Amino acid sequence: MFRNMRFFVFSSKSLDLSEGRFFKVKVLGSGLLLGIVLLTVIFFVNVLAGDVLGIGYGHLSMLTTENRMLKEHIRDLGKKLQLVQQTLESLSERGNELRLMADLRRIDDDTRAAAVGGAAQSAATPFLTGEANTILAESRTLIDQLSREVKLQQQSYEEIHTRLQQNKGFFAHLPAIKPMAGPYTVGGFGMRMHPVLHVYRMHYGLDIINDVGTPVYAAGDGTVRVAGRTQGGLGILVEITHGYGYASLYAHLSQVHVTPGQNVKRGELIGKCGRTGLVSGPHLHYEVRRNGVSQNPVDFFFDDIDAARYRAMLAQAGANL
Repeated sequence: MFRNMRFFVFSSKSLDLSEGRFFKVKVLGSGLLLGIVLLTVIFFVNVLAGDVLGIGYGHLSMLTTENRMLKEHIRDLGKKLQLVQQTLESLSERGNELRLMADLRRIDDDTRAAAVGGAAQSAATPFLTGEANTILAESRTLIDQLSREVKLQQQSYEEIHTRLQQNKGFFAHLPAIKPMAGPYTVGGFGMRMHPVLHVYRMHYGLDIINDVGTPVYAAGDGTVRVAGRTQGGLGILVEITHGYGYASLYAHLSQVHVTPGQNVKRGELIGKCGRTGLVSGPHLHYEVRRNGVSQNPVDFFFDDIDAARYRAMLAQAGANL
C-alpha cells in the first residue's frame, strides 16, 4: 500500500513542491542516531546512580574485585601453609629425637616421603582457569601434604607414647640397683678360683661383702619365686622373676623376709646378709639372668646406686611433688 507512495516537500527557493528523495533512509538514520545517544545517556546515568536499572555493570565490577581479593587471600594462605610446613618439619626432627629416646627407630626421609607424597597436584577446578586455577591447585596440594604429615606425626607420637608406657613398666622391673651396700670386685663375674674348693670354675654372679645382718633389697619389681634354704652351696636364698625375661638371685642369706608368690617393689627389703652355704665369709652372692642366661650384674648397676640411695632418691622425689 505504501510501497508506491511518493513524498513531496515545499521548496522556499522555487516556491514549488519537489519530490523528497531518500526520505525514509534519512528518517531511519536520524532515529537510530537518536536511539544510540539516548541509550548512552541512560547507561552513564545508570552507572552514576549505582545500577538502579539492574543492567549488571556494578555487579560485574564487584565480581572482578572479589576475584582479585580472593587470589590475594589464597596467595597469603599459601605463604602461611609454607610456614606451617616448616614448623612440621622441625617437629618431625624433634619427634625423631623422642623416638630414639624411647628406643624406637627414626622415621627416615624415604619413609616420610612415601607417607606424605604430594608430587602430583590436585585436579583442576572446572569453573576456574589460568592463574586462579594454578594458585588454588597449588594450595590444595600443600594442604593435602600437610594433612598427611600431621597424620604421620600423630601416629609417630602415639607410638612413642605407647613405647614410653612399656618402657616405664620395663625399667621398673629391670634389676638395676645394687641390692646391698658393700664393696665388690668388678671382675668377680666369670671364671675364677673358688675360695673354698680351690678349683677353677665359673662364677655366675657377683659377691658383695658386708657383715651378717646387712639388709638386702630387691633390685627391681617382680614376684618371688623361691625363698628359703636350698640343698646346694648357695644356702638360704631368694629368687625373683621380674618379667621381660629377667630374674635375679640373692644367696648366702641369714634371714628371709618374703614368701614365694609375693610381689615386691624395687628397694623393698627381702632378706639379710649371711654366710649360709659353701662360703668362706659373710657376703651376698647376687646373680642376674636374662632368658635363663647369666649376665654380669655390674652391667645393670645404674651409676652404682644401692638400695639405700635409691630409697632416699624416691623419698626426695616424693617430697618435691
